[in-house]
Amino acid sequence: MNRPLHILIIEDEQDVCKRFKDEIDEHEDITLIGVTNNSYDALELVQKEAPDAIILDLELHYGKGNGLLFLKELKNLHLPFSPYILITTNNSSPTTYQYTRENGADFIMYKHQDDYSETKVIEFLRTISSVIFSNQKHQNPLHATKETPTQKKQRFKHLISKELDYVGINPKFLGYKYLIDAILMVAEDTSSNITVIIAQTYGKSPSSVERNMQNAINHAWNTMDIDELLLHYTARIRSSKGVPTINEFVYYYANKLKNEP
Repeated sequence: MNRPLHILIIEDEQDVCKRFKDEIDEHEDITLIGVTNNSYDALELVQKEAPDAIILDLELHYGKGNGLLFLKELKNLHLPFSPYILITTNNSSPTTYQYTRENGADFIMYKHQDDYSETKVIEFLRTISSVIFSNQKHQNPLHATKETPTQKKQRFKHLISKELDYVGINPKFLGYKYLIDAILMVAEDTSSNITVIIAQTYGKSPSSVERNMQNAINHAWNTMDIDELLLHYTARIRSSKGVPTINEFVYYYANKLKNEP
């Protein structure tokens, strides 16, 4: 079973963004990891979140930059894999379309065509999600070059994200990003005081960070099919509640990361 498809939206019209978000919220097999109207911020989000697919508006009149600039700069990033790029645009110029194709666009949807809608866009991505995942496995993420520490950390974040999705913990949970940071820190032997460091990073209290992490874990164990959980989480659970503690959960995945090449 594939994890949910992670989507980044680069769009400058708020009502369009809301319709995309509402549509995505209706489905369990697709997750929104970010929305921006700024092509420069979008590049940072891609590096940080490694989306599987990007819905890209070319003309960001109410934001900064534009979709063509984003495509050009995206090629210079060393990513774990190339995200699927779905263009949505009011521009019908054949020259512009050719440029987007030559610079990595996978599909183009013209906003003024009769059957266009945000629902159609999401349906399209859901339909081809298995192909998107399959293509990722056949890509060379390092482009035959030596992996830098930053690239390795980015790859690890993507691996953790996939593992969390497998057990039903996705970006919709407040504890999601805290768990990813905690697992990375333990895997890197950064510090034993991980909760305090995470709390300082996000401007939260340590108790709030711990509560949100445990709530995310509890939700997974209370709602996911037990056979599905045990397929992906094979560590022994010592807690009398039958749910991993934060330490058990974090150290289990940190050890899995340490065994990655």
